[in-house]
Amino acid sequence: MKIGKKHSNLGHANQPDVVKKGSSLLIIAALLCTGIFAQENDSSTTLTGITIRSFEQNKKQYSSAAVIKIINAFIADRANKISLVSGMNTIAGLRMEERSPGSYRLNIRGSSLRSPFGVRNIKVYWNGIPVTDPGGNTYFNQFALNNFSTMEVFKGPAGSLYGAGTGGLILMNVLDKREPGMAVEGLVGSYGTFALFGDAEWGKKENPTHISYAHNHSDGYRVQSEMRRDNFSWTSHARITDNDQVTVSFLFTDMYYQTPGALTVTELNANPKAARPAGGGFPSAVAAQAAINQKNILAGFTNEIAIHGSLKNSTTLYGAFAQVRNPAIRNYERRNEPHFGGRSTFSLENKKNNAQWKWVAGAEFQQGYFNTQVAKNKNGNPDTIQTNDDIHYADYSLFAQGDFSWKEKWFAIAGLSFNNTRVAFSRLNVYPVLNQERRYSAAWEPRFSLMRKTNSGFSVIASVAKGFSPPTIAELLPSTGMISTFLDAEQGWNYELTLRQFLFRNKLQIELTGFSFRLNHALVQRRDLSGADYFINAGDIRQKGIEWEAGYMMNPRTPSIINNLIIRAAGAFNHFRYGNFIKTTDDFSGKTVPSVPGNSLSFLADLSFVNGIFLNLTWYSASKIFLNDANTASASAYHLLGCRLGWKNKIAGKYRFTMYAGADNLLNEHYSLGNDINAAGGRYFNAAPLRNYYIGIAFKFLSSQL
Repeated sequence: MKIGKKHSNLGHANQPDVVKKGSSLLIIAALLCTGIFAQENDSSTTLTGITIRSFEQNKKQYSSAAVIKIINAFIADRANKISLVSGMNTIAGLRMEERSPGSYRLNIRGSSLRSPFGVRNIKVYWNGIPVTDPGGNTYFNQFALNNFSTMEVFKGPAGSLYGAGTGGLILMNVLDKREPGMAVEGLVGSYGTFALFGDAEWGKKENPTHISYAHNHSDGYRVQSEMRRDNFSWTSHARITDNDQVTVSFLFTDMYYQTPGALTVTELNANPKAARPAGGGFPSAVAAQAAINQKNILAGFTNEIAIHGSLKNSTTLYGAFAQVRNPAIRNYERRNEPHFGGRSTFSLENKKNNAQWKWVAGAEFQQGYFNTQVAKNKNGNPDTIQTNDDIHYADYSLFAQGDFSWKEKWFAIAGLSFNNTRVAFSRLNVYPVLNQERRYSAAWEPRFSLMRKTNSGFSVIASVAKGFSPPTIAELLPSTGMISTFLDAEQGWNYELTLRQFLFRNKLQIELTGFSFRLNHALVQRRDLSGADYFINAGDIRQKGIEWEAGYMMNPRTPSIINNLIIRAAGAFNHFRYGNFIKTTDDFSGKTVPSVPGNSLSFLADLSFVNGIFLNLTWYSASKIFLNDANTASASAYHLLGCRLGWKNKIAGKYRFTMYAGADNLLNEHYSLGNDINAAGGRYFNAAPLRNYYIGIAFKFLSSQL
């Protein structure tokens, strides 16, 4: 099909996936010209110098049998500072989508079948505080770029220490990189893009405090796709005594974003910028004033205390509240979602000769008291009440883990958790009140991993883990309004093998991972003609894949025009197929799972010169994506290229001035990002922005106080 002056197959019936030869040559050229490109980065960072917290390791990233990927602020900041999509997609096996500005979808080594919108089945923590609510939903869009300094990503079931879930784990931390001082940054760009950031950090090394503010705005590429977000965070760490320390964190976000709705291929060809038109007795997205008004508050503290010798305890308590107002094409939804919880872990370490042990045991508990009201939407305002539901959702997990290492050559982790979930609905708009309850039987989730390292820089890691994931509230109460307590929990076993090699004094890293995950009772999304989503259990999904990553860092020790060079490439091959999946008269057994590209490739290069000039290059490519279970509709492959050029100047070693200009989608690709899967009437497509530009300026004062 043709859109404007560019030929592109945004959507079509099932066709062979043809890779663009010119784009492939560009990737090869970029990989060969590694001495030309790269980003401003902290030259003190090395490939092996990062400390991880996941699975209570608190050790260097590559001295752990847990395979953890790190996204720091430099990697996350790959585009116009409003969206995290570009940075997140540099990690093989991780895919973030954005149907319109602010409307995130995120999956880790899986599909988006459970996430028509939002982030589900992934456990997220911020400064040790659970961000994922007890109902399984994560408002990931509440975070701005300056809310974290590092993000740890674990792929696959993490239930051995983090409760129920099959989709992975994300730990976000603010105080990992200390830069006492103040910073202000502003950016303007295409489609009405505007961003403003302010940060301040002060205090001594043992008592730092960090505050941040962010304002993001975009008019959007499409009609009815404006976005605004205001975000404030405060994190303070205090060492009370030599054996007792406390970290207090607070996060508030107020955001609004419009939802233009998905288009058919005909509508997309006619005008990719259009919002969903009226049809089928439903108003257009513009007439319905379709949008999300969202407010989030998260507050909590973590107390770490050394009890006796190497016996320690870490306890986190938190409270959170989310308020959502969602005028949509078919109704007007209002949600109030207060929840609270806590997590406590005890750890004991022992070291003798060449052996080291660490034991961890603890519990996590969350309780939510939610209310969801759905009314008729009358020109963007609530009208007659259709449903009014109180929802009580509680879950808890008990866990234990052993960590063992021998001569810094053998490393092993063995963990086990016990999980239980209870959900209860009370439909208040009918009399007598309708009550429904479902308890998801407790499940034991083991995880075991073993790593062998050699003196030559080679290591091999093998792991096996079981995942268990009950339906989230959004799946039990979808937008159809039908309470779906008949849904079963997902569960399955994941097997994984990773090979890793460091070369040239750890400057070059090569990693290859193969995995096989069989997921039973997989939750699959459907959409009716009005666009409302609902869910069913498929028989099973067989997820097999290969992921690879290569990274190189150069920090010249002798005088050179180059100050720092980092290049990374990562790719994934996914073979995700339905096993036994028959729905009424339709047999989808053996079909490719929709929403997952069979192949993806990312490349980033970041270079800084001694004169302060820096250059960032980002490339992302995804192959054809099927859009329905029958595999009769798909979106074509697309290739995205972004670039940023800037200059940084230091004044008296403290003041720092930065200016930059950049462009995204330099190839002007016509593509859909965040497709609606299994949509009725063929409404699959959410067109993404074409080539766009931005410029920014930043001023930072670095304090001499440590």
